[in-house]
Amino acid sequence: MANNPSVPDYDLDDTVELTSSVQVRALGNQLRTTILGLLHERAATVTELAIAVGRPKSTVAYHINVLHEAGLARVVRTRRVRAIEERYFGRTARMFYIGVGQRPRDEALPLDFNDLDVAAKESQRAYQAHRLWSFIRHARIPPERAAEFWTEAMALVQEFDRLPRSGNIAYGFAVGIYPIPGYPVLPSPEQ
Repeated sequence: MANNPSVPDYDLDDTVELTSSVQVRALGNQLRTTILGLLHERAATVTELAIAVGRPKSTVAYHINVLHEAGLARVVRTRRVRAIEERYFGRTARMFYIGVGQRPRDEALPLDFNDLDVAAKESQRAYQAHRLWSFIRHARIPPERAAEFWTEAMALVQEFDRLPRSGNIAYGFAVGIYPIPGYPVLPSPEQ
């Protein structure tokens, strides 16, 4: 379970491996990923989520149900309000990742599964307002070193996930490592 009880205000696992196409498809919807992001701050009711995303309660309830059935969200507590049992939903983990070999080869990832593409779109306003901090670097390294570097990067992502939520501005944090076929390579010094 999580070590920091303040983010969010309920217990959840650090990571959950997605092992079914149902789970992958559940994450392949921008509204559902937004809902999961909000649930990273604290548990919330369908009404609270609907207000936050500016969508009807019925729409949010549908998407919460999809996340719940996929095992990505759960009821973390209830509260009696008059004669109605109000349910508070939370994530099942801080981070979800697709298990290696779990997704059928013929099933494509949803289009918004490229987090760097999503980040590029989200960051446009910040760029135009001169409030975007970013770097891109290229290095010729062996695949094993790339995997080691990714493990280090994931530790930083997990640290970001544990930050206490406050203030009125949400910040995006994107990280990625990817091969670039055809990137220029200097000739060996002997040549």
